[in-house]
Amino acid sequence: MNRSEGLVQRRNVVKENSDGTQKENHDDDKKNDKNYDDGDSKETRLTLMEEVLLLGLKDKEGYTSFWNDCISSGLRGCILIELGLRGRIELERAGMRRKGLLSRKVIVKADSPTGDVLLDEALKHMKETEPPETVQSWIEYLSGETWNPMKLKYQLKNVRERLAKNLVEKGVLTTEKQNFLLFDMTTHPLTDNVVKCRLVKKVQEAALRRSITDVAHADKRSLALLMLAHSADVLENAFAPLSDEDYELATRRVRALLDLDFEAEAMRPDACEIMWAVFAAFTK
Repeated sequence: MNRSEGLVQRRNVVKENSDGTQKENHDDDKKNDKNYDDGDSKETRLTLMEEVLLLGLKDKEGYTSFWNDCISSGLRGCILIELGLRGRIELERAGMRRKGLLSRKVIVKADSPTGDVLLDEALKHMKETEPPETVQSWIEYLSGETWNPMKLKYQLKNVRERLAKNLVEKGVLTTEKQNFLLFDMTTHPLTDNVVKCRLVKKVQEAALRRSITDVAHADKRSLALLMLAHSADVLENAFAPLSDEDYELATRRVRALLDLDFEAEAMRPDACEIMWAVFAAFTK
């Protein structure tokens, strides 16, 4: 899953319980869920999965590039980080021997519904799996890229189509049928260009912001979006409109992020260890 080489090639073109403890835990979950979008509350709120897919979709054609073989695993990485940022999953303790990020197992911290079907489906798999698995394993299981036939049951199917339908419901995309010689394919062209432009601008501004490489103070969601867009090979779509000078600066900042010591960054106070483990899996 190595994405660090050849970063970009520029082209011209609930139930309420009487138990006080449980209620308090649900309140914590709600706080985490409120943090899933850092934009204005009046704006269309998108998950990391929806943002990465939207970056990868061709506006008029309504489908992702046939040559992109990274977006499938990239979207599964989005799911893990989204669950981590929402406080549903975490990594097991490092222990006295300081086990590395990719050796530590994913633990379900809270299993209350997130309100997103894909997230809840993945969370259900993780909760029911004994013994727990690593981040690297979950990316492979959820995407179906495993040689173990006993693990194929964990594959999340039709992820792109399900995410696209979410975006249709949010008024960002529409649904059409296109004929490709031998078969018909459902496509989802863009209808709300404002949301897409806002997303592209957010990615560009995040990369051009000097503070993005100071990860101790950087916004976690912006950082995750940049790294996940790179892992899914859709970052170029956001950077292409930039001027030559800004393009070079943005790509240099992303390279600097890829060169970080993920193990060290995960040890910082308030760090989302799941996020850094996903980054490590994609740059392994």
